[in-house]
Amino acid sequence: MKLNLVPARTGVEWVRLGLRNFWRQPLAFVSLFMLFMALISTISQLPVIGRFLPFVLLPFSTLGFMVAASVADASANDKAAADDGTAGPRRPTGALMFLSVAQAMRAEWRSLAVLGVISAVYCLLTVFVTAVVDGGQFMRSYFAGEAPAKEVMESSRFQVANLLQMCLTLPLIAAIWHAPALVHWHRVEPVKSIFFSLVAMFRNFGAYALYWLAWCGVLLLGLLAAALVGTIVIGVGSLGSGSGAMTAGNLLMLGTVLTLAAMTQASNWFTFRDTFYPD
Repeated sequence: MKLNLVPARTGVEWVRLGLRNFWRQPLAFVSLFMLFMALISTISQLPVIGRFLPFVLLPFSTLGFMVAASVADASANDKAAADDGTAGPRRPTGALMFLSVAQAMRAEWRSLAVLGVISAVYCLLTVFVTAVVDGGQFMRSYFAGEAPAKEVMESSRFQVANLLQMCLTLPLIAAIWHAPALVHWHRVEPVKSIFFSLVAMFRNFGAYALYWLAWCGVLLLGLLAAALVGTIVIGVGSLGSGSGAMTAGNLLMLGTVLTLAAMTQASNWFTFRDTFYPD
């Protein structure tokens, strides 16, 4: 396995490929995203440990979306080959995506669990670190799973502690970005995969920076478009049933958010594919 250094403009190309990949199987991607979100939301309701178990599942969801995206991408190549007469008939891609995700989880669950525990422990440490800033107010509210009093939330020390915890979480995102995929496709040990993921993100920082900026632009445009359409729907509906129009507008925004979130997951595979390749 070797690290490939890519030009910064590749980040925008990853977004383009991700958007195209999503629209090949939009229902499958959205369904997979909702499945993971439902599982994480349910687990997060558990007292105390529910604040950290979602981080244990983070490597599983990361690998799941990469496997699904790789299957969708491979299916498109199979279709092109079938159209050229150089390959057999296409397979049902949606079902194959879920089957491939399940097989990857079953094959790599031990390594993914190790990565998940490391993620949860790191998150736990970041919460403890915030006590240095605000005397433990953020830490207590985090473990309790309840919003603190209004005066506490508005205090500068609590807000700084919250910002500090968010900043300390960024290295975790970089570490887990490629680690599950390295374990699955290149058979790298969990701890080493974290190191290689961090190195890859650092060495290709320009490409990943443009990648995130491009996605921010896509998400902003998508939300603005949905808000505009929702406003029109509510405005027109107010002439008749105002409550029905409000419900339709809310459903539109919710559907847009889910779709955009699933879209971003359809491109992660391309960042891995172009960053690492077999030796």
